[in-house]
Amino acid sequence: MAIWDEFSFQDGASPLMEQLIFFHDHTMVILIFITMLIGYMMFSLMYSKYLNRLLLEGQEIETMWTVFPAFILIFIALPSLRLLYLLDEINNPFITLKVIGHQWYWSYEYSDFKDLEFDSYMIQINDMMIGDFRLLDVDNRVVLPSKNQIRILVSAADVLHSWAIPALGLKVDAVPGRLNQVMMYISHIGLFIGQCSEICGANHSFMPIVLESIPVYKFLEWLKIK
Repeated sequence: MAIWDEFSFQDGASPLMEQLIFFHDHTMVILIFITMLIGYMMFSLMYSKYLNRLLLEGQEIETMWTVFPAFILIFIALPSLRLLYLLDEINNPFITLKVIGHQWYWSYEYSDFKDLEFDSYMIQINDMMIGDFRLLDVDNRVVLPSKNQIRILVSAADVLHSWAIPALGLKVDAVPGRLNQVMMYISHIGLFIGQCSEICGANHSFMPIVLESIPVYKFLEWLKIK
């Protein structure tokens, strides 16, 4: 969960989010290098006393400023394409979770288990207990097993929504009449909080997402209780 003085990404809780953070750092190093190089050249030109009135063309430097940026774009594009394919990679999922967005709450269905579905509403301030997160906690948390492939199917019942959990690198649009699919692998147990990331109406900011990752054996015990 993000805290008040955190300006960077949350710690990655899935291999996908870790790769996204690595790609961000890789791209920022290239951008910082380019910014420093251009800044150095601008200051050098401003304070240079040398002029060349007869310079009309420079084939060598024009070739350099065409080829060099092309190589930079290749170094950015290759990791980006790899991540793009990782996002769409589909393996044999352990379970399937169906997410449906409503104004203004979420519905969850465990498609592999009959009659296992529930709604998840934000806990109102008057109903909060000690230890609850204000405007972020819900009455029914999503419970999923850690270290397993999980398929998420996302849709909406009324307007556009977006199911997003930053620590897992997930942001899936919930579109009425359309079923979007994404794969998820949670690398460790914990509590992960997200929110609707698509402006969906007056109470858009009051439909949080709380996902609880637990070991497989505890997940099976939770299923028996449900």
